[in-house]
Amino acid sequence: MHIEVPKKKVSKSDKEVFEFLTDIKNFETLMPANIDKFEVLDDKTFKFALKGMPEITLRLKEQIPHEKVVLGAASDKLPFTLTGNITALGADESEVSLSFEGEFNAMMAMMIKSPITNFMETLSTNMGKIGQ
Repeated sequence: MHIEVPKKKVSKSDKEVFEFLTDIKNFETLMPANIDKFEVLDDKTFKFALKGMPEITLRLKEQIPHEKVVLGAASDKLPFTLTGNITALGADESEVSLSFEGEFNAMMAMMIKSPITNFMETLSTNMGKIGQ
């Protein structure tokens, strides 16, 4: 299953956005208002829960300086990745595109597509909070 949300312009350099996204504790800033729990487990891992949803643990899997940050599920039960691609638009502006990639059966995909799309749209919208 592949989900992409519209790109978001951010009034920060690609370097600043990359540094923000690779600092795990900053993800709390990007979370939706209906967050129930957010806990940093170590410098590469955090877990969170949204109201009415199970806890999800994400780990920083890959990083290409100033270009790409990949978070993945810490559990192999539901393997997926959340990728942020960063494009410099100028000295103080960049664009972030978020994509989700996961292997799910048809029933599971149908159940989670809408909540994941909404979640990713919120993350993208909240990218504007970087550096505030």
